[in-house]
Amino acid sequence: MTQSETFLDLSLEEVMSDRFGRYSKYIIQDRALPDVRDGLKPVQRRILYAMYKDRNTHDKNYRKAAKTVGTVIGNYHPHGDTSVYDAMVRLSQDWKMRNILIEMHGNNGSIDGDPPAAMRYTETRLSNIASELLREIEKDTVDFIPNFDDTSEEPTVLPAKFPNLLVNGSTGISAGYATDIPPHNLEEVIDAVIMKIDHPNASVEKLMTVIEGPDFPTGGIIQGIDGIKKAYETGKGKVIVRGKAEIVQIRGNREQIVIDEIPYDVNKANLVKRIDELRLDRKVEGIVEVRDETDRTGLRIVIELRKGANSEGILNYLYKHTDLQVTYHFNMVAIQDKTPKQLSLPQLLDAYIQHQKEVVTRQTSYELRKSKERAHIVEGLIKAVSILDELIAVIRASNNKQDAKSNIMKTFDFTEQQAEAIVTLQLYRLTNTDIVSLEEEAKELQKKITYYESILNSEKKLLQTIKKDLRRLKKLYKSARRTTIEKKIEELKIDIEVTVPSEDTIVSVTRDGYIKRTSLRSYSASNGEDFPIKDEDHIVSLIEVNTTDDLLLFTNKGNYLYIPVHKIPDIRWKEIGQHVSNIVTLEEGDDEIVTSIPIREFNKGEFLIFITEQGMIKKSQLDLYKAQRYTRSLIALNLNDGDQVINVFKTDGNEDIFISTNVGYGLWFHESELTPIGVRARGVKSIDLKEGEKVISGQAFTPDQTPFLIAVTQRGACKRMTIDQFERTTRARRGVPMLRELKNKPHRIKGLYLVKESDVLKFTTTKGIERDIHPFELPISERQSNGSFIIDSDNDGEITDVWIKQTEPIPVFKDDKS
Repeated sequence: MTQSETFLDLSLEEVMSDRFGRYSKYIIQDRALPDVRDGLKPVQRRILYAMYKDRNTHDKNYRKAAKTVGTVIGNYHPHGDTSVYDAMVRLSQDWKMRNILIEMHGNNGSIDGDPPAAMRYTETRLSNIASELLREIEKDTVDFIPNFDDTSEEPTVLPAKFPNLLVNGSTGISAGYATDIPPHNLEEVIDAVIMKIDHPNASVEKLMTVIEGPDFPTGGIIQGIDGIKKAYETGKGKVIVRGKAEIVQIRGNREQIVIDEIPYDVNKANLVKRIDELRLDRKVEGIVEVRDETDRTGLRIVIELRKGANSEGILNYLYKHTDLQVTYHFNMVAIQDKTPKQLSLPQLLDAYIQHQKEVVTRQTSYELRKSKERAHIVEGLIKAVSILDELIAVIRASNNKQDAKSNIMKTFDFTEQQAEAIVTLQLYRLTNTDIVSLEEEAKELQKKITYYESILNSEKKLLQTIKKDLRRLKKLYKSARRTTIEKKIEELKIDIEVTVPSEDTIVSVTRDGYIKRTSLRSYSASNGEDFPIKDEDHIVSLIEVNTTDDLLLFTNKGNYLYIPVHKIPDIRWKEIGQHVSNIVTLEEGDDEIVTSIPIREFNKGEFLIFITEQGMIKKSQLDLYKAQRYTRSLIALNLNDGDQVINVFKTDGNEDIFISTNVGYGLWFHESELTPIGVRARGVKSIDLKEGEKVISGQAFTPDQTPFLIAVTQRGACKRMTIDQFERTTRARRGVPMLRELKNKPHRIKGLYLVKESDVLKFTTTKGIERDIHPFELPISERQSNGSFIIDSDNDGEITDVWIKQTEPIPVFKDDKS
């Protein structure tokens, strides 16, 4: 044979697809997924059957685990001993299995993820309830197939006298398929099976009146009954599972959180470690110590809290950011008719009922056959006693046992089975007493035969038999539900004080977007040192706020930035700070900061009012600007082409507004003139502008104030006015003039502010000169005058920019929080 004839010429694709197809079929059918009938994977079934065959049952002494593993590997499962032992250990872990199938002496691991002792140290036996999976297996209830080396046989499925798939659940991953079936309460599952037998078309809703939902061995709380219902209807769904925690009052007016149940399949040690890491990293404020006090009496995790800590908020934070609360995903996939299928609860119950019908039918047929065989023999024995003397004579005349059997069959017309029973009969059975017992046995056997035939001839009787056995099992093995079901999923609200240490701090924002947070200690240590700032930039806001507050920064392009104060970089007073684009992505890129508004709470009764250069004004509810994301700028309002935001201020809905234009017109009206509108709306007209005019300033004040106005023109004129020189009217009017119009070099307002006695204004000129203005050093001017000159614009240049100079931080919420 040549070399070319030895090898097949196959493409890589063909070989790979064929081999992977075979591998996938194997791991789906024979490794990772449970059978819908007994809820077991092949390795689990082989372990239980091997222990049963070796009589390693609950009523016998424990036996070395290594011996069972060796039997399983040698007779049924030719794989590594580790995989077999791991499967055996899992069947014994009461935090994984709702009803353990194997009892184990020795270290079988822990809920902390500790490994079990080696199999040479541990001892095992079948649990009581595991025997119910195997009961009647010797009565031809299930099919057997040859083992891997044809030296013995193994069952393809176990009789499973209780619905193990739902009771203990299953988890596994194979090629293209995965399964996650949660454990349930045995009593509830049996009630559901009985309901499905009595009402074959029972809906999921009706079934859920007896089977509430999963019942995890570790207890806990399931939230979301709709998720359970969806999973039961479709085989796929999700629920929230949280541990059971209690806030306990202790001495010293302090509290502690005590956790005594954790979600299913959560590693306790990792959970404790994660909570402690949150404490060390200061991701959550108020935790003093985390202790694992679990002992033989039960699970217990204690979280000591600082005095005055927000215990509810901390617990909610732990639910959200640790495995104290997890999402459990139902994926009810099992092997049915050698095929992986996603099954609903009714389909799972139907599959189990169908299996039990087949098991009980085969068991009854076996019992009937055995009873008939015994009745036949008893009939022969009774007949033999009635002709005893003749029978003995025939036997004595025979040469041997076989000859005696032939002679009996020929002479008295016995069958071979009857003849065999007669020749092996012991002499004491020939007494009169034994005749009575044989006749009684014959009657009993006839009753059994009638009973077995009635089961086989009536499906109703068959189902009654199944139900009777299930009720017996329920009575024998029932246990109280461990997991609590809650209808709704609780929305977790986390107070920012839980995650951020409360600290008063100073925040500065400049027009060009430089921002920083400075501690009060760093500010105090500066010894009055000037605020560091870039040339041609100035402070927009210098405020004292708390780290738990938020800041809204509004730009001239109609955008706003939502920045929690604790997200602002903590930088020393002597340093310039970071550009806001390092914290939040700016859509435009060249925005200037118009104002910053600190927020403690987004109250529905408060509003934001926007003033634009082209005379538009907009009022919106403050709470519309509460954002969930902090990573990029958001739209505060839509602007007309060429328009920009001049000012934004927060009001309580009862403030006065003063609008001034560059040509010196002022309009005073109440904010009740404005109707609150949405975030993206443009707004309405605030003042009537003529061509070439624009709004320079928009100010807000409370009606009980009598503020002073100070106006600065480009020619260096400055004037102080009282507000009562103006009349309060309605919006969208022309307003009244506050400058005397000149034909030659008319005055144009560059800045107008409401001022108090402590305020200082600052301005710059075209020649780069900067000077301060102390408004209350100026006399009060008439409304139609042009005020006093504070510089010579011919020598110093025209004024280009005016702003209120801030030298000390303003404590914004000083009445709310110390």
